[in-house]
Amino acid sequence: MQLVVARIGRAHGIKGEVTVEVRTDEPELRLGPGAVLTTDPAATGPLTIETGRVHSGRLLLRFAGVTDRTAAEALRNTLLIADVDPRQTPEDPEEYYDHQLMDLDVVLADGTEIGRITEITHLPSQDLFIVERPDGSEVMIPFVEEIVTGIDLEEQRAVIDPPPGLIDADQAEVAGTRDEAAGDEAAEGQAAESADARDGD
Repeated sequence: MQLVVARIGRAHGIKGEVTVEVRTDEPELRLGPGAVLTTDPAATGPLTIETGRVHSGRLLLRFAGVTDRTAAEALRNTLLIADVDPRQTPEDPEEYYDHQLMDLDVVLADGTEIGRITEITHLPSQDLFIVERPDGSEVMIPFVEEIVTGIDLEEQRAVIDPPPGLIDADQAEVAGTRDEAAGDEAAEGQAAESADARDGD
């Protein structure tokens, strides 16, 4: 399985170093010297990390074969992608890989359904869950412990305690099981003789 672990930023200096926006909680493991990463766009890679260091709070990387500022600048906005065993989990039990969180049901503490996680956006300050509501609309939920109070991978649920105004309560509905939800959607689809396509991962 492939995970985006960083995005290359601007060139730093004249010897081929670049700044990177880290998108992994394990940069020492994923972005260490010797790591070979595929890229998006694919034609840019694969890239092998030659050196890495922290400068003014930013991670700087140099890749094999990238020796000057012009070559480094050509890599700007490239996504760095690591191959990860899907059975592997982070060392910290309170951390999660994106694939573990995708498609979780998002509910309030009382079981009221808010929606389902369809995307995870990594920002410098925090991560966001993009949650699709039952009516097809979307809401952004900051992935911080004050709001996301629990992740239950066995039950496939993320429990949240949203602050006032983050979610419109009148759009929420009591969550059923995944099988019941699938059955309801199928029944509605037959009645309308149509089906809505859901975007995948």
